[in-house]
Amino acid sequence: MVRIRRRKLLASCLCVTATVFLLVTLQVVVELGKFEGKKFKNSNLKDGHAQMEEEPMRLHPFLKREGLTLNRKKTLAADSYPIMLWWSPLTGENGRLGQCGADTCFFTINRTYLHHHRTKAFLFYGTDFNIDSLPLPRKAHHDWALFHEESPKNNYKLFHQPVITLFNYTATFSRHSHLPLTTQYLEGTEVLKSLRYLVPLQSKNNLRKSLAPLVYVQSDCDPPSDRDSYVRELMTYIEVDSYGECLRNKALPQQLNGPASMDTGDFYRILAQYKFILAFENAVCDDYITEKFWRPLKLGVVPVYYGSPSIADWLPSNRSAILVSEFSHPRELASYIRQLDHDDRLYQAYIEWKLKGEISNQRLLTALRERKWGVQDIKQDNYIDAFECMVCTKVWDNIRLQEKGLPLKRWKADITHLSCPEPTAFAFSPLAPRRSSLREMWIPSFQQSKKEAQALRWLVDRNQNFSTQEFWALVFKD
Repeated sequence: MVRIRRRKLLASCLCVTATVFLLVTLQVVVELGKFEGKKFKNSNLKDGHAQMEEEPMRLHPFLKREGLTLNRKKTLAADSYPIMLWWSPLTGENGRLGQCGADTCFFTINRTYLHHHRTKAFLFYGTDFNIDSLPLPRKAHHDWALFHEESPKNNYKLFHQPVITLFNYTATFSRHSHLPLTTQYLEGTEVLKSLRYLVPLQSKNNLRKSLAPLVYVQSDCDPPSDRDSYVRELMTYIEVDSYGECLRNKALPQQLNGPASMDTGDFYRILAQYKFILAFENAVCDDYITEKFWRPLKLGVVPVYYGSPSIADWLPSNRSAILVSEFSHPRELASYIRQLDHDDRLYQAYIEWKLKGEISNQRLLTALRERKWGVQDIKQDNYIDAFECMVCTKVWDNIRLQEKGLPLKRWKADITHLSCPEPTAFAFSPLAPRRSSLREMWIPSFQQSKKEAQALRWLVDRNQNFSTQEFWALVFKD
């Protein structure tokens, strides 16, 4: 009996001890939990990313609660302001309130807002505009807006009347667009007047002992403009240093190989040594003007330009570029360049505007002064912000008209907002190299895009979703 009582007493003591130990342990855990909670709050203010890795179990519930809060804020914003839905996920933003002067809009790429009652406009990036998914059926109050600063080779369908007129608002390289992007590659007048990279004419004459009069740098070969065919023919009449992948006969320093080097001072200094730069666009469209034209002007080199037929409207001065379109054959162009190369007085006339810092073209000056966006200027909106705000403001204009019981204003793009003629190919002599498969592709591609534009318009006008099979069946219908 005594032994049994001792065992019971020992068991009781062990139970009490275990209970006390558990209580103490529990208290320690609680206190540690409080401490870690304070530690997390403090560290979250200083270095939340580090704490995410150390405290995943504690942080995840916090993120969910915060996520709910953010979602609630977005929901409230979407219920209070017009929704601008980027159908092409260009900005990557799931939800953002944008202030456009006195107007506020909610911008998002979240397609769940497709049927939201406050969704007013769909924003498309031209290169990503395709027939696989469109916001159909299109309601009467749904505006479509197109942002497309690129060459037609990126999406030929857009360059035909049936498709471009689907859009209410446009931001394209055309001066006729609602938000013209014609000067998208030009920072301002100061870079044109700048003498930072200018090499004196006498130095250029000395450099001619080792350099050709002309330089060509292109790595996008055989585009719709067929520029390589022209340059290849030109090379038979005058020396051209070609550094790019296309018609290359000269190598850049190793550190300058690659697209990223095209906007570096070292690359500019190489080009600035030349007298003439072949500035040939990849497509021939009114107002489609890229850095190929502006770069020589910045560097104090005379551009030999082929591209926009309306380029004369954008020259800094009447005599600041040589226009290929004014010569009937590369042979004539080569002869004229040789003449300028040997006559300093004639050559100097093409850079006199830069030396004096005088830009006489009022159209160019007005366009730069009045555009609502900047290029590489942190003090101004970029052109995507300006595009968003243009659409936001026009939507608000109609909201205010509707509140007053007045007729709404309907905006619509027309063919002048984005238009290019059918590509053509140069054929200078029977000795010219046989066309590459890429060169042969552009004209049929353009013609095919006409059929695609007509088919797309017919299907969209039905105002219901359609399959890719329906689309292609219509395109290839006899």
